[in-house]
Amino acid sequence: MTRPILLATIVVLFVPFLGSGQSQKPATDSWADYVSGDYIVRPNITYATANNTPLKLDLYQPKSHSAPAPTLIFFHGGGWVAGQKEQNVLQLLPYLSLGWAVVNVEYRMASSSPAPAAVEDCRCALRWVASRSKDFNFDTSEIVLTGGSAGGHLALITGMLPPNSIFDRQCPTSENIRWSSGTEPPVRVAAIINWYGITDVEELLEGPNAKHYAIEWFGSMSNRKELAQELSPISYVRQGLPPIISIHGDSDDIVPYEQAVRLHAALDKVGVPNQLVTIHGGKHDGFSRQELVDSFETIRGFLRKNHLLTKEHSQ
Repeated sequence: MTRPILLATIVVLFVPFLGSGQSQKPATDSWADYVSGDYIVRPNITYATANNTPLKLDLYQPKSHSAPAPTLIFFHGGGWVAGQKEQNVLQLLPYLSLGWAVVNVEYRMASSSPAPAAVEDCRCALRWVASRSKDFNFDTSEIVLTGGSAGGHLALITGMLPPNSIFDRQCPTSENIRWSSGTEPPVRVAAIINWYGITDVEELLEGPNAKHYAIEWFGSMSNRKELAQELSPISYVRQGLPPIISIHGDSDDIVPYEQAVRLHAALDKVGVPNQLVTIHGGKHDGFSRQELVDSFETIRGFLRKNHLLTKEHSQ
């Protein structure tokens, strides 16, 4: 078991963040004062091993939950070629303020393992959360996935892939399943929060929307178009998916906004609960303070509407 540490470092970061770039009185929110007493951080837990590389996640675990806690799984962005889980700690704060458990996941980059490695890793992280629910008091009926850019793609594809996907095959499993069964128990995701994520990977490989970060992820493999289709969330739209909310700027020059529009039109067609939040004039990330505040208020409303904020943290 990884040695726990307190969450004090996050509190140090949290207060300056609230006044970043603007003159403002110091934050007085009482939650920021006591959060370090409410949480334990368990850093760099190994959830799988691939290519002889231990894959790590950080767990932010509430101390006081007698009942299992709703659990957020966060995937960082970076075009599958860059990024670190530690860069995104501040993006976890809205969920920690709800009293949720939070799992912050690292995965393999294109430089060491091209597609589909990142997707395989994120599916394994989801399975790790489900399999360790009793150890860490995760509520497996309230697992929510989120991320931005490539992390948004990974949240979508991880939550939308069907049971017994080929991308689950390398995930570690329990000894009784390994020797007695050829399938894993299904894992149900309760909702997906997608921040400007890629929904059509193939579109980024050739043509007017081609992007080098996507080309790098596939490298020289001969079947890249077919694999890109298999790794595209738009390929898995069907009835029975979890509720999906997307936040996307309509002037995004890195991930086309039209990809979000097409995804949500397809979700509407099959009756999946969904919402597209458009940031007018918004580019790729870099939203204003008010746009972020409004977006998170909309997210909370979406979660309430879909019965996922019935246990909100009392501040």
